[in-house]
Amino acid sequence: MQTDTCMRVSVNGDRNAVELLRDLIRFDTSNPPGAEAPMIRHVESLLDAHGIETTVLARDPARPNLIARIPGARDAPPLLLYGHADVVPVVDQQWSHDPFGGTVSDGAVWGRGALDMKGGIAMMLSALLRVQREEVVPAGDLILAIVSDEEGDGGCGAEWLVEHHAAHFEGVRHAIGEFGGFSMELGGTRFYPIQVSEKQKCWLRASIHGDGGHGALIHRNTAMGALGKFLTTLTEVRLPVHLTKPSEQMILALARGMGAKRWALYGLLQPRLADRVLRFMGDDGAAFAPLLRHTANPTVVHGGSATNVIPSKVDVEVDGRLLPGYRPADLIGELRAVVGREVDIEVIRFDPGPPVIDMTLFETLARVIREADPAGVPIPMLLSGVTDARFFARLGIQTYGFLPMRLPRDFAFPKLLHAADERIPIAALDFGANTIFRLLQRYGRGRTAVTR
Repeated sequence: MQTDTCMRVSVNGDRNAVELLRDLIRFDTSNPPGAEAPMIRHVESLLDAHGIETTVLARDPARPNLIARIPGARDAPPLLLYGHADVVPVVDQQWSHDPFGGTVSDGAVWGRGALDMKGGIAMMLSALLRVQREEVVPAGDLILAIVSDEEGDGGCGAEWLVEHHAAHFEGVRHAIGEFGGFSMELGGTRFYPIQVSEKQKCWLRASIHGDGGHGALIHRNTAMGALGKFLTTLTEVRLPVHLTKPSEQMILALARGMGAKRWALYGLLQPRLADRVLRFMGDDGAAFAPLLRHTANPTVVHGGSATNVIPSKVDVEVDGRLLPGYRPADLIGELRAVVGREVDIEVIRFDPGPPVIDMTLFETLARVIREADPAGVPIPMLLSGVTDARFFARLGIQTYGFLPMRLPRDFAFPKLLHAADERIPIAALDFGANTIFRLLQRYGRGRTAVTR
């Protein structure tokens, strides 16, 4: 085992991606409450020391956002790179290392945010500092945005910037952010999913009514009793399968890369066969299931005010996620069909996704991946969650989830997100920093060879 400062990434320069990431992890930016200001100031000082122009903007002084810019030749539109400083809490989790220690052990950097997404920020910072240090003149301006509150609702971060400081992103068409570019093995092929679309947040409130009264009496038609049936139904039901353009693109690209084993994936393109194929795929099928249907998971229950009073109403908050192109009414209609019309359902929050997908930068990203890993197969990806991409889409900006990581085959990437012992292999961090640097060299220059 190797620990602490003995590990180094091969990116040239004074500050490598490992050092950058370790510093970032040591700022506890757990959201809530966030408190991203010390980390933002740290990055501001780092960039200022390297002669990179920075601006700090804040709705809440404790939760600022940083925007930095490296001027380009203006032969191409500005390229935006962005990531979030906040992380999810570590409450009640058992860690092998201090989650805010930035420990280097077993060839990885450990800590909250190593994957989501301080590791990505470290890759971007490393690449941008290298551009500045090597005096690379990009075809277009390079804009870095490090935002707060992504793990919340974006009200202090990306959404607020888009609504109140859109001028900083004028002319931007494409952005690099989370969540894609990582390697995954399927059918003996190493794929690199690049996120081009994501599902839409559609949070709901379901209100269940029943007879109220004294807790000492017998009541048959209570809201609490109906609650049990509602939760069981919502947990067990499978909503209808829908094939959307992003999921179709992803499935077809996977099938083309899998050779003789592609036949199973083609079954996912047939709604009547999809569930049977998903069961056949086992654990791999579980990752595809939410890409083919809307989902609705009960998360918070509100009901009752005293132990001896039977409530006449119980409210359930439901985390709904819509496939691209659908509206809240579509999900509510599907839910009513399984839980009944006696349950009142209303929308708490709906964050629509972009109306169209701009794929014009995808091939450039794919070429950069192939150069970094000739055996890798880049594919477009639909994400089952949401990111700050939904806010930047309001400005006409297409985000590509592109944090490249070549991961070991047995690395439990999805299971480590938001979990204890989150960590990123140093080799994957190195891979990402170098690949993003190659992208910044290539961006806007057509098929010009990348400097190695």
